[in-house]
Amino acid sequence: MADVTDVDAALTLAFCEEWGRVVATLIRVTGDWTLAEECTQDAFEAAAVHWPRDGVPRSPGAWLTTTARNRALDRLRRSTTEARKLREVAMTPRDDDPGPTEDDEIGDDRLRLIFTCCHPALAMDARVALALRTLCGLTVEEIARAFGVAEPAMQKRLVRARGKIRHAGIPYRVPPAHLLPARLTGVLAVLYLMFTEGYAATSGPVLLREPVSAEAIRLTRVLVTLMPDEPEALGLLALELLHDSRRTARVDAAGDLVPLEEQDRSRWDAGRITDGLRVLGAAARRDVVGPYQLQAAIAACHATAPRASDTDWRQIARLYGGLARIAPSPYVELGRAIAVAMTDGPTAGLRLLDALDAADELGGYHLLPAARADLHRRAGRRDDAAAAYREALELTRNEAERRYLTRRLTEVTTGPNP
Repeated sequence: MADVTDVDAALTLAFCEEWGRVVATLIRVTGDWTLAEECTQDAFEAAAVHWPRDGVPRSPGAWLTTTARNRALDRLRRSTTEARKLREVAMTPRDDDPGPTEDDEIGDDRLRLIFTCCHPALAMDARVALALRTLCGLTVEEIARAFGVAEPAMQKRLVRARGKIRHAGIPYRVPPAHLLPARLTGVLAVLYLMFTEGYAATSGPVLLREPVSAEAIRLTRVLVTLMPDEPEALGLLALELLHDSRRTARVDAAGDLVPLEEQDRSRWDAGRITDGLRVLGAAARRDVVGPYQLQAAIAACHATAPRASDTDWRQIARLYGGLARIAPSPYVELGRAIAVAMTDGPTAGLRLLDALDAADELGGYHLLPAARADLHRRAGRRDDAAAAYREALELTRNEAERRYLTRRLTEVTTGPNP
């Protein structure tokens, strides 16, 4: 009998590392997106039963892929109209990395999955939502929350997207070079959100899902090799590397969140920073500025500041202003409000947050009240800060973030004046 804690940790790690790989493999060999997701879920449920009894397998990914493939085979065997698909599943190599196929030059099922999800025939929100579901394993509830829509509406959106791929016969492959630009915006959005989910998990017991962010970086590097002169692909890679350089300092030994200004900067990955700055420089030499490059430039301001007090917040505020002009969004305005607050004081930032509240475009997003709480705390408005922390706690689903907000709430309600 295996240790339950060890098995739970192995299952969590396997989900982060293998969900997208197993789903992508099953989609390729069955052509059925729903079947692939359901059989992958069955495989993880089987693991939760067998691993505590039999022990964690030496290669969890291979175990899960084989189990999921066998479940798919069993279900297809019962359908007399699926003989061809049955043969394809039976002939799939018995490991979790089936290798390249003849329909494209990049032998990577997950990259094929992203490009298929991002076909121009699908609406942009459907592309991103479908990729987050199939590649990252996010629940429909989590995706719905990220998009600010009801869960049933998101479920219907996903069903329609899968149906369109099936009925339109959208090929499961990385497209030829001349078709890459048409899908670039969606692919970049998927990789960005995939990295973000690994860097700050939407829900669950831990803040970081390192295998997910690492996979996003790997896939972005592959994209850069496919499109080496595309500045925004370079910009996204630079952004990911610069953020990832701070990863190990973002949580303490107990797994609790450490805010940026309190992080031990000696723990930042200097190699990652150097690599990120190099890639950002290569993007800048293309003389076409895009939103990912500007976000990477903001990350560079943080990464190159020796101390928190050395951060060039005025430059960050200017960069957010430029980002708001070329890619306006309430999330950009939230970042700009924080930068303005750090430059001109909490009251100036709170005015911008009030404008966001009035526009009601970030309803349900926990970082808006969390930012408001922090600015009230810095301004010494303890009661207002406490109210905002409570609001943020009601919206937060990640346990590490909840512990951080609870600690801050305790500080403003029982601690000394800031």
